[in-house]
Amino acid sequence: MTTTKVAEVIELGRRHGAVMVDLKFCDLIGQWQHTSVPFHRLTEDAFEDGFGFDGSSIRGWKAINESDMLLLPDASTGVMDPFMAQPTLSLLCHVVDPITREPYARDPRFIARKVEQYVRSTGLADTIFVGPEAEFFVFDDVRYDVKPHNSFFAIDSAEAPWNSGKVMPNGNRAYTIRSKEGYFPVAPHDTLMDLRTEMCQTLEAVGIEVETSHHEVATAGQCEIDMKFDSLVRMADKTLWFKYVVKNVAARHGKTATFMPKPMYGDNGSGMHCHQSLWKGGNPLFAGPGYAGMSEMAMYYIGGVLKHAKALNAITNPTTNSYRRLVPGYEAPVNLAYSSRNRSASIRIPMFSSSPKAKRIEVRFPDPSCNPYLAFAALTMAGLDGIQKKIHPGDALDKDIYSLSPEEASQVPQVSGSLGEALENLEKDHEFLLQGDVFTKDLIETWIDYKRERESDPVRLRPVPYEYYLYYDV
Repeated sequence: MTTTKVAEVIELGRRHGAVMVDLKFCDLIGQWQHTSVPFHRLTEDAFEDGFGFDGSSIRGWKAINESDMLLLPDASTGVMDPFMAQPTLSLLCHVVDPITREPYARDPRFIARKVEQYVRSTGLADTIFVGPEAEFFVFDDVRYDVKPHNSFFAIDSAEAPWNSGKVMPNGNRAYTIRSKEGYFPVAPHDTLMDLRTEMCQTLEAVGIEVETSHHEVATAGQCEIDMKFDSLVRMADKTLWFKYVVKNVAARHGKTATFMPKPMYGDNGSGMHCHQSLWKGGNPLFAGPGYAGMSEMAMYYIGGVLKHAKALNAITNPTTNSYRRLVPGYEAPVNLAYSSRNRSASIRIPMFSSSPKAKRIEVRFPDPSCNPYLAFAALTMAGLDGIQKKIHPGDALDKDIYSLSPEEASQVPQVSGSLGEALENLEKDHEFLLQGDVFTKDLIETWIDYKRERESDPVRLRPVPYEYYLYYDV
């Protein structure tokens, strides 16, 4: 890290009257954690000496007998936090061992940094660009509780069709949105335009370029705001900023936002389509004379992602709720095939532009519950494995998947059907992630154990209300 960068970020805070510095880092599961120090403690030495914290209290990290860790601020990530009442300089941090000074192997941001280094080391490319489309819901009210003898959830949105008959103090205008008709009605049906605009403005204020904003298909407040693509680590950083901004702007207006993939039954869930492309020397490598204007390298990259997709699901779709969205027969991108137009295929080649610079693949099965550092890294490792081993994906699936005969449909493989199945697939297929020491066996084993013990098994063991409807009187 250059002295110039350090001086510049300290000056940024001083210029804006910062009184605190917020030190942010990402836990294993994919959520930001933070600790804060007075601004006067942010000296040039602090970027080398770091700030200590207890790593044993972070999910999936150190044991209690080896808990001490250090946060080293990354000066290139400095930005003024847009939500704090007192001027606060926000910095993302590297996590290191205080004794060895080595980067912590379970730090997701370190994994993402390693995959960028690995891409360069192969000589195949020098940059991997990523552009995620993280959908989300904005609700007016959310309640839930989980007990051994009682469990429920209840959500509400002024836009939802179940409110068309509700008696309201000043009368019901009934401008609700019918199920699956949330794409793209104008106001007064779309009640969230101003909220999304404020989210866009806040994202731009923290250095994230926004490309588009709109209501999504699901009726009860589903939204999408698309960010311009960037290199892998920077895009993962921006994805966590994106979630932070969306949730805090919603909260500021008395609403609540969630990136849960499938918060309600009977309407569309939230995905996070991931656009990816490799570049070298400023030139795009995915453009070529092949199918849909793609290069042979791009086809091999697709082949690698499709080959490892069932294992990737454990990282790109890492919650039990992810598989309420990935259900065959419901428009979800569950089919492990590629196409230039077919949105039921798990990989699409966008055709909005003929420019070589726009050539990319769109992996459609990931969802926004994932840890972006790990998900982007894993997708890249699968694609690189496809290039290195020349794994061709076969013919494109340009037919309507729902018009295929049962015999034809049975020949199209599908994503994992549950988190448990995805974790089993990751156990069997993870050698591609270990190349270049990007992922480690320890991290993969920790991930599998955590997800199985804390999420998959507890959900599998609990009865749900619908089972009472089905079976109570048997």
